[in-house]
Amino acid sequence: MNRAFSRKKDKTWMHMPEALSKHYVPYNAKFLGSTEVEQPKGTEVVRDAVRKLKFARHIKKSEGQKIPKVELQISIYGVKILEPKTKEVQHNCQLHRISFCADDKTDKRIFTFICKDSESNKHLCFVFDSEKCAEEITLTIGQAFDLAYRKFLESGGKDVETRKQIAGMQKRIQDLETENMELKNKVQDLENRLRTTQVSSTPAGGVTVTSPSTDIFDMIPFSPISHQSPTSAGNGTQLPPIPSRSSEIKRDLFGAEPFDPFNCGAGDFPPDIQSKLDEMQEGFKMGLTLEGTVFCLDPLDSRC
Repeated sequence: MNRAFSRKKDKTWMHMPEALSKHYVPYNAKFLGSTEVEQPKGTEVVRDAVRKLKFARHIKKSEGQKIPKVELQISIYGVKILEPKTKEVQHNCQLHRISFCADDKTDKRIFTFICKDSESNKHLCFVFDSEKCAEEITLTIGQAFDLAYRKFLESGGKDVETRKQIAGMQKRIQDLETENMELKNKVQDLENRLRTTQVSSTPAGGVTVTSPSTDIFDMIPFSPISHQSPTSAGNGTQLPPIPSRSSEIKRDLFGAEPFDPFNCGAGDFPPDIQSKLDEMQEGFKMGLTLEGTVFCLDPLDSRC
């Protein structure tokens, strides 16, 4: 068994790797529909789903409805199901969410795969009629899965745990920045109280000249109203007012802006990158099973 891919009988891949990694391989098929299944894998699971959907199509066909045609675009990025004329994407199944794929050994048209829905997290079974190329489509999906898994490893999939640690360190930095800001506010509050106490202790009618109080670093504390009073130079001209600091940019004790791991430039990972990596790792770890099986067991199932 290849790490994330298995089939009972080894088959030769159908396409050059570049066809799936740089482009996509198109197929035309009829879409019988999709239905929810309880398990992500299993021959009996897909067999029941195929019977259910084929029976529903028989009813619709008897009412004059045609089976809709679709275009499948298979690549390392997933299996897209499109409307052939408008190219509107009806479903986009990412490969790490596809866990089982099977084709009918007796009816070369029918194939199916199970994919975990990205919104509901339910397992859905998709069933198609593919004009006698079901096995080829199944193998193409298997090849795309194998290439996508290798690309995932090459692009850093092995470093998921390391990235988790980095994310934890970034969160710790944010917490320290918040704690630092709270401590600065407390120091400023204590300094304001100290100045208020000094002013209230000055005798009434008396003029006391005192030197400005200093903080623990022997620095004159910042006064929020100091920039509002213009200062005169020795020749009587007024110096330009000190520009006020923007309240939007908060700096730490050493004058540096707080570190924001989610605002580090366009080249960095988005906030949900870790959950996406975990999801892909879990999907590839589960693997894709390809099987050739028998779906049509009675005359009713022999035709769509």
